Amino acid sequence: MISYKKDILDNGLTLIVMKDKSTPLVSVNTLFGVGSRDESPSLTGIAHLFEHLMFGGTKAVPDYDRVVTMMGGESNANTCLDFTQYYLTVPAGCLEQALQLEADRMHGLDLSQRSLQVQQSVVTEEYNYRFINQPYGDAWLLLRPLCYKVHPYRWCTIGADIRHVQEATLDDVQAFFERHYCPDNAIVAVVGNVLYEEVRRLADKLFGDLHFTGRKRSELPQEPEQKEGRSLTVHRDVPSTAIYMAYHMCGRLDDSFRCADLISDILSNGRSTRLYNELVKNRGLFTEIEAYVTGDRDPGLFLVSGRLREGVNPDEAKAAVEEELYRVAKEPLGDGELEKVLNKFESTFAFSQYKAIDCAMSLCHYEWLGKLEWVNNEPQYYRRTTEEEVRRAAAELFRPENLSELRICRK
Repeated sequence: MISYKKDILDNGLTLIVMKDKSTPLVSVNTLFGVGSRDESPSLTGIAHLFEHLMFGGTKAVPDYDRVVTMMGGESNANTCLDFTQYYLTVPAGCLEQALQLEADRMHGLDLSQRSLQVQQSVVTEEYNYRFINQPYGDAWLLLRPLCYKVHPYRWCTIGADIRHVQEATLDDVQAFFERHYCPDNAIVAVVGNVLYEEVRRLADKLFGDLHFTGRKRSELPQEPEQKEGRSLTVHRDVPSTAIYMAYHMCGRLDDSFRCADLISDILSNGRSTRLYNELVKNRGLFTEIEAYVTGDRDPGLFLVSGRLREGVNPDEAKAAVEEELYRVAKEPLGDGELEKVLNKFESTFAFSQYKAIDCAMSLCHYEWLGKLEWVNNEPQYYRRTTEEEVRRAAAELFRPENLSELRICRK
């Protein structure tokens, strides 16, 4: 059970504090409610670019990483479709310095043409390495615009076109910073052997003079229901043919999300589950296969992806996958099958909050969702899921007209 205190500063910044006597460290996670979904279609990838720029330094702290290292700490960040977060862990005695670092970045980065050019080059190299020079690296670059036609989930966090990042101007990034990196769009979670009163005092001291902006999240175009199946086949220099089967599903806050999440575990969470047993072990159609949900705030995707064994016909492989998916919708679950995946979810949930930084991230994430209480009780909601609800969710998900299929075939 996570015991926490939450408050909102006068400028709108949300502060969450959890006391953890078991660690000599303190972790600080700062979540900004901005991700690639908040970008303009003509300027994509800038949220991820800005993640890099946030480590470029300020006038007071020219080298962020050096200061963290000197404290004996570590830091990192990540950008997703929905939000961006920055996290660091330091000895508990360095709490004020850690909060000072985060407040200093929010007060104003030392944005310059030089720092912009450096990070544009870094992101371009990341794009080339992860998406172009890796086998199957461009799968999501192809799959997202196949699945989405209107919603900004149609591009990856790296951007729809790397030229958007390469051609971004200093004015572009400055405007992005001023719009999104404001206290009323930030959640700061502090976890460690700390006192709430002391953290609140420091937050008022360090963040308090940042101004409330009254920022409002833009209304996003909602993806219309997919009425017919879609497919795309490309040929690449890859070890084996791979197929990606994506089905539109509900968003993270919908009651049906838990059903879809559990279905993905029934199908492929471990080697004792359906897809591995039937399609890898018994029938030998795939060398590897998995099912998972994207977990996005807005309606996301249920994915089944796998690599075919040499000589297997992709049409046969697809039909075999569909057979397994339809079984979930039409046949009773096996004895204890639902209980097993519920137990796995509960175990994973508990381990995901084992470290202080994991707790800080969970607190920020659930608060951003508007469901902070889920940090303690989401497993209870999963436990209420019935087999009948799972079958209904599967029937709604696995419709042929709801499928977008990508095949990456070996040349």
